[in-house]
Amino acid sequence: MESAGPGASAHQDACCTVTDDAVRKSHHSDKVKGSLINRLNRIEGQIRGLKGLIEKDTYCDDVLIQIASVQSALNGVGKLLLEEHMRSCVVERLQEGDTDVINELLTTMNKLMK
Repeated sequence: MESAGPGASAHQDACCTVTDDAVRKSHHSDKVKGSLINRLNRIEGQIRGLKGLIEKDTYCDDVLIQIASVQSALNGVGKLLLEEHMRSCVVERLQEGDTDVINELLTTMNKLMK
């Protein structure tokens, strides 16, 4: 977790809020949170499956294809979270005049695209 920058204020029903101890937190709808958790649970199962493939000495190409599937699933989680972040947190901070959120978002997007 990152601490909030200067001028950050607490938001009531926002996606991202700043608590009294200056820690930013997300507050997603139950639907979004459920979707993220379901996707991550499936990915967790895929990872366990990958481990099993390695333990069984499965042919490398088959394992690599499964790795690509896991990476795609993780990208899907990232896309959903990024979309929700942009539609709520980023918009709200911009409406409040906090343009620092643009640099924060660009930094995050650069990390996602590595």
